[in-house]
Amino acid sequence: MSDESSDTKQSGFSLGRLVPLVVLAAGLVAFFVLDLGQYVTLDALKENREFLQTFVAENTALAFTVYMAVYTVMVAFSLPGALIATLTGGFLFGTIFGGLATVVAATIGATIVFLIAKTALGDTLRAKAGPGIQKMEAGFQKNAFSYLMVLRLVPLFPFFLVNLAPAFLGVKLRTFMVATFFGIIPGTFVFASVGNGLGAIFDEGGEPNLGIIFQPEVLGPILALAALSLVPVIYKRFSKDEA
Repeated sequence: MSDESSDTKQSGFSLGRLVPLVVLAAGLVAFFVLDLGQYVTLDALKENREFLQTFVAENTALAFTVYMAVYTVMVAFSLPGALIATLTGGFLFGTIFGGLATVVAATIGATIVFLIAKTALGDTLRAKAGPGIQKMEAGFQKNAFSYLMVLRLVPLFPFFLVNLAPAFLGVKLRTFMVATFFGIIPGTFVFASVGNGLGAIFDEGGEPNLGIIFQPEVLGPILALAALSLVPVIYKRFSKDEA
């Protein structure tokens, strides 16, 4: 066995692990090459609203399943248009069911990305990381749930980036899934509610207020939840200082 093969085996890295990552990258490229983004717009939703509503009314369970599958794929492949898809869920299934379907599908899609990144590159990168990165990793892991909740509640970074970073920092799968599920609930249901009212907005020829998330009465409670999520981190820090 060659030295290169030996090093590869010791690091746990193999080309086979990269296959899922390549598939996700290929899917993202295909999305743009085939111009599939044209189907994930408010105009497309407006033009096909009657067909979609009829299909949902006649095939509710199937439509619900298809919506969740499509949303999961969008998140897993990090495709643009998740906001429009969330509005569509609220438009087709209402605030509660549309919001719930979106939260579950988004969590599944994010978990797929997390697992692929963790398997393909996470272990290898951590093995080669220097002391500085390892120290940051240890700090993040101690308060992973709190940090992830904040990152999910307040979109300081793109959703796909928050799916990847925890995989490279050794966050546990259960922690990632739970924080993702609960962290995206507030924002998801806000936009699902907006989607629920799209019919009336379309009839009036208006445009939905996608900036509603930044209104004080909406953003305030979300920021409060984010601050609450950091309480355990602050408590640990003060407890450590006192000790």
